[in-house]
Amino acid sequence: MIEKILEQYIPERFISDARYRRGHIRVINPLPGTRVLGLHIPYMRKAAAELTSSADRAAELIRQFETAPERSLYYEEYMVWGMMLNRMKMPLEERLDRLRAFVPHIDNWAVCDHVCAGAKWTRPGDRLTWAFILEHLASHREFEVRYGLILYMSRMMEESTLPEIFRLMESLDLEHIHSDYTQGKADRDSPDLCPGTAAGRPPYYVRMAMAWLMATALAKYPDTVRTLLSRTRLPEDVLRLYVRKARESFRTRDVSPF
Repeated sequence: MIEKILEQYIPERFISDARYRRGHIRVINPLPGTRVLGLHIPYMRKAAAELTSSADRAAELIRQFETAPERSLYYEEYMVWGMMLNRMKMPLEERLDRLRAFVPHIDNWAVCDHVCAGAKWTRPGDRLTWAFILEHLASHREFEVRYGLILYMSRMMEESTLPEIFRLMESLDLEHIHSDYTQGKADRDSPDLCPGTAAGRPPYYVRMAMAWLMATALAKYPDTVRTLLSRTRLPEDVLRLYVRKARESFRTRDVSPF
């Protein structure tokens, strides 16, 4: 849809270097069949800024995105779509409605996390945004749930709401959240996971989002997190991921996770 605009930002190395191209795509870990142009995040942000410079043009393009068939766009087009929604000036209610149309199209961690991180329109404690997050935590689709978790973690986290978020994470029925990814395992002869697989039990990207959220909360509110975890009903595999994330972060590597 906007591939002609994005093509000018494709790195030559992505085109000419097969090893670099495989590495770039491996990091994103898109589902099989996803088309990837190879753009880096700063250039997608630049494209989003250019496309939102005209309100009328941006609104028309968003309508075109919304009517596009599922999984018909390039990975970068989904990213720019989400970035545009973060940048455009509009009432909160309209923004949330536009995002409700966008979020079901998310099918990889990169689009989810970058769009959440760029949601500068959020205000901690805002009632409408909180309800919007709860909607997504009630979903049965992997990246809708992850979107709710990462949006909270990135933009809405407050100590006063941590008990409720922990309760909601404990209530997630992980066995009934649909994932298009399956659990994969790299081997000696093929160190890369196959497309459509993730490094852990599905829904892996929800489990990892829960762990990342808790590790981030540990950095900000360690005593509260440890108190909540002292009586938690979260699955053991999620807690192991949490400990791993806490150990990997320079902010919490020396902080007791429990």
